[in-house]
Amino acid sequence: MDMREVYVVAGSFVGFQLFFSCVSPVLSSNFTQGYGKLPPNKLNDWNSRLVSTVHALIVGLFCLYILWYDDAINEDPVWGDPNMVKLNVAITCGYLFYDLVLLACNWSTMGDVFFVCHHLAALYAYGFVLTRGVLPYFANFRLISELSTPFVNQRWFFEALAYPRTHQLVVANGVAMAVVFFLVRIAVMPPYWAKVFGTFGTPAFERLGLAAQVAWIVSCICLDILNTIWMYKITRGCYKVITGKLRGGKVDSKKTNNMNNHTD
Repeated sequence: MDMREVYVVAGSFVGFQLFFSCVSPVLSSNFTQGYGKLPPNKLNDWNSRLVSTVHALIVGLFCLYILWYDDAINEDPVWGDPNMVKLNVAITCGYLFYDLVLLACNWSTMGDVFFVCHHLAALYAYGFVLTRGVLPYFANFRLISELSTPFVNQRWFFEALAYPRTHQLVVANGVAMAVVFFLVRIAVMPPYWAKVFGTFGTPAFERLGLAAQVAWIVSCICLDILNTIWMYKITRGCYKVITGKLRGGKVDSKKTNNMNNHTD
């Protein structure tokens, strides 16, 4: 691993920690009235989710830029020049280290074994990118999924502020979350795996070695299974919210009609 990536990982870790401790509380208290009324455990969760949103926007948008303009990795997805991808991955690794420390320090209220396993698996897989510079296209492609994170966090913000599920903003965010989640995590599966299968049996694939091949394929399969399960749950939740909103609108309409009839 080059020293540049080491500095980026360290800078990312420190930067996100400072945002959690200093920036998020100030921004949230100034722009959200209900923030100061939250209990301490929810304040930590709120700040961590705001950091998560910032990380997702930085990495997700950078990912799209690389996919559109980095010809090197598009021409050689396995061994193409990983310079820009390693920068993006290093930012994510710094965030993952920050989040692991946060979970460890607040385990009683925020601890989640699933997230710890997810972070460690991601760090293991991204380690191949940072140390060996392999699979830059595929590592970067996976980061597209971060673009759905802001909508997931926004749903939690609405719940923390006790917004009713039928509120227009909650419904709009729920629909947007379902659409974006599908686009960046489900719809991308066919072209991604087509690209993966296209490398099988090639000299580039053989050069990876068994460890990198297993880490790559197994992690992708597990992530896609989880994404499919989450998509199912999100779709069900979105359906319930929309149908509940429609039923609520019909009930309100009937009440209004009854009131008008009674007045007449």
